[in-house]
Amino acid sequence: MNEASSAKRASQSYKELEIFQMAHHLLVRVHKMTLEKLPKFEMYEEGSQIRQSSKSIKINIVEGFGRKRYPPITSSI
Repeated sequence: MNEASSAKRASQSYKELEIFQMAHHLLVRVHKMTLEKLPKFEMYEEGSQIRQSSKSIKINIVEGFGRKRYPPITSSI
């Protein structure tokens, strides 16, 4: 990767990442589906777990972006 593409990537927000936008779109679709299509008895337990797992996709992308952008500070104590 050359310096120009590195600089562009470094200034990019996680919200601009295509994978983040795809994950957000999936989250919205899954959320609607679990509220509209699941039977009432599955809407709360299973539906909640499905919604939470789709949210975790976005969270993992954001965490990974943050780790790349802001590497952990190590001290030599």
